[in-house]
Amino acid sequence: MTRWTIEAVCAGTARPFLGAETSAIQKRPQEGPVQIHAEGLAPDEQADRRGHGGPEMALHLYPLDHHDWWRGEIGDHPALEEPGGFGSNLAVRGLTEEHVHIGDRFRCGTALIEVSQPRQPCWKIEHRFGHKGMVAAIIRSGRCGWYFRVIEPGEVSRGDSLERVSLGAQDWSVARVFRALVAGKATPQERAALAALAPLSPKLRAKAAAWQK
Repeated sequence: MTRWTIEAVCAGTARPFLGAETSAIQKRPQEGPVQIHAEGLAPDEQADRRGHGGPEMALHLYPLDHHDWWRGEIGDHPALEEPGGFGSNLAVRGLTEEHVHIGDRFRCGTALIEVSQPRQPCWKIEHRFGHKGMVAAIIRSGRCGWYFRVIEPGEVSRGDSLERVSLGAQDWSVARVFRALVAGKATPQERAALAALAPLSPKLRAKAAAWQK
């Protein structure tokens, strides 16, 4: 399968989250065409620009397939009914980390986007859902989601296709990269290969290179 339907296009603004912390993890479906530019959707925000956003993390996709799995882990939660409940910009079914590779390119509406890295989970997911242990569950299960960089700007609407137009590094699925670099299970050979993997985000290439020293 090379084409999937975008069930929702989601964006959010930074809001009070915990004490002095703010977050834009709560993404809401947008109506009509939404612009995709070099740093993501317009409009969309990231509260912590050190860990989120920027050209290498312009768009986030957290598979809708995982929402049912989470119901088995934490029970029903209102955020599991939301297509952007995990901070996802694109709501898609039938496409998961095992089937997507670093460097895969997709036509997203009229834009061209490329898989850049897995998403590394943070504590804000647990606060959003009110359940401890979710970060550990993501690391254990590999249900992480991933980021895209934007190759060609364009626009996207609910109901458009997300069509894979070219394969990237077929040996490096998002799932494998997540296990290696985020779950910390990389072999020395994998670290060397990831440090040289051009489509992988510079931040994760540098992490792989640092581990070799």
